Amino acid sequence: MALNVAHQIGAISGTPIADSGVASSDHTPSSVHAAALWRAPASNVHCRITTQGLGVPDCDSASPPLSPYPSPLLGATRPDLTVACQALVSEVDAPAAAPAGEANGGGMVRDHGVVEAAGKGGNGVPVYVMLPLDTVRPGPGGGVNRKKAMQASLQALRSAGVEGVMVDVWWGTVERERPGEYDWGGYAELMEMARRSGLKVQAVMSFHQCGGNVGDSCMVPLPKWVMEEMEKDPDLAYTDQWGRRNHEYVSLGCDALPVLRGRTPVQCYADFMRSFRDQFASFLGSTIVEVQVGMGPAGELRYPSYPEMSGTWKFPGIGAFQCYDKYMLNSLKAAAEAMGKPEWGDTGPTDAGGYNDWPEDTPFFRHDGGWSGAYGVFFLSWYSQMLLDHGERVLLAASAFLGEVPGVKVSVKVAGIHWHYGTQSHAAELTAGYYNTRERDGYLPIARILRRHGAVFNFTCVEMRDHEQPEEARCGPEPLVRQVGAAARGAGVRLAGENALPRYDEAAHDQIVRTAAGGGEAMCAFTYLRMCPQLFEAENWRRFVGFVKRMRGVERCLEQVEREAEHFAGATPQLVLEAAVALTSS
Repeated sequence: MALNVAHQIGAISGTPIADSGVASSDHTPSSVHAAALWRAPASNVHCRITTQGLGVPDCDSASPPLSPYPSPLLGATRPDLTVACQALVSEVDAPAAAPAGEANGGGMVRDHGVVEAAGKGGNGVPVYVMLPLDTVRPGPGGGVNRKKAMQASLQALRSAGVEGVMVDVWWGTVERERPGEYDWGGYAELMEMARRSGLKVQAVMSFHQCGGNVGDSCMVPLPKWVMEEMEKDPDLAYTDQWGRRNHEYVSLGCDALPVLRGRTPVQCYADFMRSFRDQFASFLGSTIVEVQVGMGPAGELRYPSYPEMSGTWKFPGIGAFQCYDKYMLNSLKAAAEAMGKPEWGDTGPTDAGGYNDWPEDTPFFRHDGGWSGAYGVFFLSWYSQMLLDHGERVLLAASAFLGEVPGVKVSVKVAGIHWHYGTQSHAAELTAGYYNTRERDGYLPIARILRRHGAVFNFTCVEMRDHEQPEEARCGPEPLVRQVGAAARGAGVRLAGENALPRYDEAAHDQIVRTAAGGGEAMCAFTYLRMCPQLFEAENWRRFVGFVKRMRGVERCLEQVEREAEHFAGATPQLVLEAAVALTSS
C-alpha cells in the first residue's frame, strides 16, 4: 500500500524531513531525525491502594441484557503516529514491583483510578494478541503480508509486555492446490519473526473458511480440491431445512467416510497436523506453545447455525439447525430406529422457525415448546452428541501428533452464544449444538471431553457485560461465562478466554480483568482481538498497555499505569517509519 509519511514523522519529531518519495512495507527511507521523540522517564508515583480478593457471584437463574453486533466502538479513525513512537521501545515486560504494603492476594478495588489486577503472586494471566486474518499470503511464493509492518508491530507488542500472538494457520492456504501437498513457507517466515521478537505463538489449525462471520476481513476458502469435491457431492456441506448449503466447514456427518479423495475429513485434519508438527519441530515448546484445533465455523466447536454471509442471519436471531445433508440425516435415521421411533428419523424439527425468529415465535423453542418434550429431548441429544463425537475424534487426532510434545498445550474454542440465554430453551445455543437449557448444563460434557485429552477450554465473550446488551434479547454473557467457568473447574480443565468483539475501552478491560481472575482460579491465558490500526491509536494503545500490566498482576493505580505507557520512548528512525506503515496498512 502506497504511503507518504515523511512530513508526518517530521511533525512528530520536531525536525523537518525532506520528502523522499513513497514508503511502503518493502521500502524504508535511509535516514530521519527523531531525537525529539525521546522523553525522560516518569518519576516513580506511589498510590495508596486498597486490595481485596476477587469473587465471582453466583449464577442467576435469569439473565439481564447485552450488546453484540456491531459495537459502536468499531469506528475506524486515522492513526496517530505518535503512538508508534511510544510503542517501539526497549523491553519493559519485566514489571516493576508494587510498593510495599499494596499487594494483598490478586484483587484490587477501584480507588482513584485503581483497577483489579488479574492473577496472584505476580504471575498474572499472559496476554496474547490475534494477528490479522491475512497475515500469510496464499498461493505459490506466499509469504508474510506487509513484512516490515509486521516486524514493527511485533516489537511494539513485545514492548508492551505481551506474551505472544495468535495466528490462523489456514488449511485453504497451506494445502491449497492438491491433497497432501503442504506449503508452509509463509508460516515458517512468521514463526522465525516471532522467535526473533521474543514472542510466543498460539497456532490455530484453521480447517474452516475465512469469510462470512463477524470480523472476517478477508476471504480464505477451503482448499481448492476440497471445494471441487463439494461441487461433486453437495452433501459434504452443512445444510439447513430449506436446502441452503454452508461451505465454511466440511459437515461432521461424514467425519469417518473417505469422501475427500480417499481420505476421511478427520484423516485430512490429522495429516495436516502431523505435517505441521514435523515442519515446526524446532519451534514447538519454545516459540509455539499452544495449538488450537479448529472444530467448525470460525474455528469453534459448533454448527454454522448463524451465518452472516448474504444476510442469512442477523443478531439476535435464534439460528437454524444444520442437519439436513444426507450424511447427517442417515445418522438421525439410525438413531431414531435404535430408539424404537423410526418416524423421528425422517427430518429435524419442522416447527423451529427461521434464522431470525425469536424463541417465543416458534412452537419448538417457546417457553413450553417441543424442545422439552420426548421428541425434543431425543433430537437435541442426538444433535449435540454428534458435535461432541466430532470434537472427540479431532482431539484424538491432535493428541496423537501434538499431545506429547513438551511445552505445547492443545486447546479448543467454544463460542459464547449469549443471546436468549435468559429464556427457558436457550434456542440460539441449541441450534449451534450446545444442549444447554434452563434445566440442563450443556458445557460440562464439553469440558469432560477436553479433560480426557488434556486440552484447554477456550471461551469467548469474556469482555461483555449484561447491561450493555439489548434487554429484549434476554442476553446473559456474564452468567454464561460463570457457567462455563464452573464447568471447567468441575471437570478439572484449564480455562482460557478471548473477547468476542474488538473493544478498546476501559470498561471492557475491567470486565476482562475481573473475569480472568476467576475468583481465585485465574485463566491460563487470554487472547486479545485483534492487532489492527485502531489498537495502535494513542488512547487505545495507552489503555491496552495498562490492561496488559494489570493482567500480568502488576498492581498499580490506573494513573501510574497510563503515565508509564505514555512515556514509552527510544524508537529508532527506521522503526518509526515501519510502525507508520503498520498503522496504515494492517
